[in-house]
Amino acid sequence: MTGEEPLPEGFALRDLDRVDSTNSEIRRMAAAGAPSGSVVLARQQSAGRGRHGRSWSSPPGNLYASVLLHVDRPPAASAQLSFVAGLALAGALERHAPDGTLVRLKWPNDVLIGRAKVAGILLESVEGNDAGAACVIIGTGVNVVSYPVDTPYPATSLAEQGFAQLSPRALLVGYLGALEEWLRRWREAGFAEVRAAWCVRGLGLGERVQLRLAREELSGRFVDLTPSGALLLDLDSGGRREIAAGDVFYPSR
Repeated sequence: MTGEEPLPEGFALRDLDRVDSTNSEIRRMAAAGAPSGSVVLARQQSAGRGRHGRSWSSPPGNLYASVLLHVDRPPAASAQLSFVAGLALAGALERHAPDGTLVRLKWPNDVLIGRAKVAGILLESVEGNDAGAACVIIGTGVNVVSYPVDTPYPATSLAEQGFAQLSPRALLVGYLGALEEWLRRWREAGFAEVRAAWCVRGLGLGERVQLRLAREELSGRFVDLTPSGALLLDLDSGGRREIAAGDVFYPSR
């Protein structure tokens, strides 16, 4: 659009008023041969979703976007992109934050202000149409002007936290610039640098947390983020577990 800052080189935008979900739209685009770096931005979603198939509230004014990336890494390494995207989004948000505001990361892929969720990231794999190249979709939702109230965890918005006013598209441009830089660092140096940076922002490290898994609930101390990106938990009941997927909750203080 005229007068708006262009996306960083290597990204191509499809800007929509309404879509079922940006991840679904970019999956359809991938099946039709869309190149790596394709981006979908929507003002509203009729069927937005988060992790584990949960619905994602999608009123106007917030950011709903998805990016398609071709990844020449094994599936286990591709999962590291949730940490890459989290660091990129946290850095982009912090540029507009009031002085003293800490933008934190919650394992494995949420962005928090204080202990309230302001953004989520959803990774999905998809078969590419480019000589069989594997692709990853990185979906991002940011509560810019509003947030849902019927959530099992605290939530907030940039507006409520006093952030500088900005449009979803302007936020997307900043996020993609940061994502490009973190992708370069990940590809050149591997996960170690990403892991170290995530641990600086990671909320709950060294603290007692509760974990909800598919078939059980656990509690213990969040000891570390492993070199593969798993959560290392010292169980209250004794022993140590390495958790690859789950929902983290922080006990009330």
